[in-house]
Amino acid sequence: MKIVAHFEIPYYQILNEAQELVADLPSFAKDPAHLIRLYRLMVLNRLFDAKAIALQRTGKLGTYPSTLGQEAAFVGMGDALSKNDVIVPYYRDVGILIQRGVKLSEILLYWGGDERGNAFANKENFPYSVPVGSQPLHAAGVATAFKIRKEKRAVLTVCGDGGTSEGDFYEAMNVAGVWKLPVVFAVCNNQWAISVPRSEQTAAQTLAQKAIAAGFSGEQVDGNDVIAVRDRVTLALEKAREKSEPTLIEIICYRQNDHTTADDAKRYEKAKVREQEWEKEPIARLRRYLESIKAWSEKEEKELQVTSEAEIEKSVAEYLATPLAPLENMFDYLYATLPESLEEQRELLKQWGNTHG
Repeated sequence: MKIVAHFEIPYYQILNEAQELVADLPSFAKDPAHLIRLYRLMVLNRLFDAKAIALQRTGKLGTYPSTLGQEAAFVGMGDALSKNDVIVPYYRDVGILIQRGVKLSEILLYWGGDERGNAFANKENFPYSVPVGSQPLHAAGVATAFKIRKEKRAVLTVCGDGGTSEGDFYEAMNVAGVWKLPVVFAVCNNQWAISVPRSEQTAAQTLAQKAIAAGFSGEQVDGNDVIAVRDRVTLALEKAREKSEPTLIEIICYRQNDHTTADDAKRYEKAKVREQEWEKEPIARLRRYLESIKAWSEKEEKELQVTSEAEIEKSVAEYLATPLAPLENMFDYLYATLPESLEEQRELLKQWGNTHG
């Protein structure tokens, strides 16, 4: 017998849960202003999350997926993207999208059941993808186009840990490895695929090691450490642009709310797990670090809360003031050319809507 290959999965962390630096700061993180910007975005994300849930509970919004406790993952990824990169998101990507020119009111419009909320002003963003695990294939397609055109651009696609159990995920990884595509697969591992825990989804020791079978590198990063997330995703995107090499990054965090507002995690989640995981949460971690280097104060924190809440309330007002979409719009996002049978149904619905207001 001989051993023909060896593999390993590295884990990256820079600012740990005790607000201690356990690795050298990357250059961007040596600038307190940059860290403050990331902190502000995470706070905005969390406050928006709470407001969206309140809107859903009062019947003003449809089902909404919380990002509580996962802010560092998405804000860090969003900050790593360059202007010409493309994001192919799933459905918890508020922290990325608000950095890509997407308005909070657009996000609310989408979760309010209006497809016009997906018509982002920034056309470098793909729309939300709620079907689990489908978006990595779309990302592989975009990355293929970049390679054919010889453009130095990268694609970032995000899914949850449950998405890695889907066939589409493996197919996208396989083609990315074979064709050497400029794509980064980010897995936000919040330990739950709706009610199915990570331990029951796969026997793999890590999700990052799934990249090995596809022929490229995989790694883990502390998803409560926005500095580490931003650093590792930046390096992966640079590798994608410059060398046309894919990477899989497993971002370790914990879902601090129900899967969506249509779920009740108390039925299946063990007691006190959230409380234990909350000790690692990302916003307090970065705030205490900023305070320790005299870059943040209680006064600035209060001002941030006020300005963030005002921005959110303005977005909510804009969302609530948006006229309802015509009923026939439900037919307008299915086909390039609507089949004759559906065209007839669309016209009937349009007439009904005109009659009944």
